[in-house]
Amino acid sequence: MSKTVKLRKGLDIRLIGGANKIKSELVLPKTVSIKPTDFHGMTPKMVVKEGETVKAGSTIFYDKYNEVVKCASPVSGKIEAIVRGEKRRILEIVISCDSEIQYESNGAMDLSSMSNEAVKEALLASGLWLCIKQRPLDIVANPNNEAKAIFVSAFDSSPLAPDFDYVLHGKNEEFQKGLDALAKLTSGKVHLTLNGKVPANSTFTEAKGVEINKISGKHPAGNVGTQIHHIDPVNKGEFVWTVNAQDVALIGRYFSSGKYDVRKTIAVTGSEIKNPHYVEVISGSNVSAVLEGQITSDNVRVISGNVLTGDKIAQDGHLGFYHNQITVIPEGNQLKFVLTKGWMGPGFDKFSNSRLFPTFLSSKKQFRLDTNTNGEERAFVVTGELEKVFPFDILPMHLVKAAITDDIDGMENLGIYEVAPEDFALCEYVCTTKINIQDKIRKGLDLIGEECM
Repeated sequence: MSKTVKLRKGLDIRLIGGANKIKSELVLPKTVSIKPTDFHGMTPKMVVKEGETVKAGSTIFYDKYNEVVKCASPVSGKIEAIVRGEKRRILEIVISCDSEIQYESNGAMDLSSMSNEAVKEALLASGLWLCIKQRPLDIVANPNNEAKAIFVSAFDSSPLAPDFDYVLHGKNEEFQKGLDALAKLTSGKVHLTLNGKVPANSTFTEAKGVEINKISGKHPAGNVGTQIHHIDPVNKGEFVWTVNAQDVALIGRYFSSGKYDVRKTIAVTGSEIKNPHYVEVISGSNVSAVLEGQITSDNVRVISGNVLTGDKIAQDGHLGFYHNQITVIPEGNQLKFVLTKGWMGPGFDKFSNSRLFPTFLSSKKQFRLDTNTNGEERAFVVTGELEKVFPFDILPMHLVKAAITDDIDGMENLGIYEVAPEDFALCEYVCTTKINIQDKIRKGLDLIGEECM
């Protein structure tokens, strides 16, 4: 039965630079990048070497400990570099892009006549299985596990997030076919969660074979973890799979064409962008062409993803596999005079989740915020701030403390199986201790995966 949920906790960080509904056409990048670090927990085993040529859809590497899980090239071209870090860990595979993309093609597939196992094998062989993530642990889904449900969020509530209603407008057929494929992967329900505050377009409201739920409230209402918690929580021994809305359309496109075509629309956002807009790119694209002539100042930070959970990249870096936006904001490395911009300043240009600054009087004012944390890491003390923005029936501070101290029993009792690092992004933002809470939760999940799964 469909559910309607209204959140009372959360926080919307109102930043300048939301994307205008103007879309630029696809420009082929000079290079694309595949970063094994995007797929947490995977150990890549390379199939290709530097200098070899590949087609879009050719296997680049597979998981050393689960060989059926593969990663495919998003373009045709030559393997330009395999970048390694400490202990020869593979950090990045850079592929130079051909002027015209050549695809590995299996031809269109009839989903209605395919068995559940055949659909799973097709996704694994194509490389699109990487689009499916698993709770608990927030890792690429293990195909050997059985999902009790699959969740798709039809909106993103994070700062400056892309509008999926706009991005997927007119892609009803691809999206529906993607949902049909996901339905083959579980004996449970496929949940599609809509934003309860605004009407959705027909791509979502007319979706078939799914249970449509609505959730309203401040961020993190759009986080799939929040939706799972309030609609169908995860218990120990259970597995729930999640897929991004755009990735559902990519899966549908694959079954329609038989091609690994990973074009998607991203939002180019942030206060340091001249013309925030949407642009069609290929997954993993070099962002230099997208940002050319768009950045208004020199001292900026380019983020693949949103400001709460994204990754810092260079201006000629590459888009992350799971990211649907690029954000450019001021770098916070400049000193601030204590009486004007510092902690004794009036704060007319500062955003706060409390009533510390007079800007709380305006609920619509947008802010140009930088990356300065305004302080160093300090003692982790009880403030009550985390609970105000964490809409789970979980004690966030106690769970974080259990993760910091490697307390496995404590983490299990306090709900570690339900959460992912992104669920604590707001906690990290409001926490006065400046502790990297997402990193602590990630390490806690890794420990649980090693000892309890």
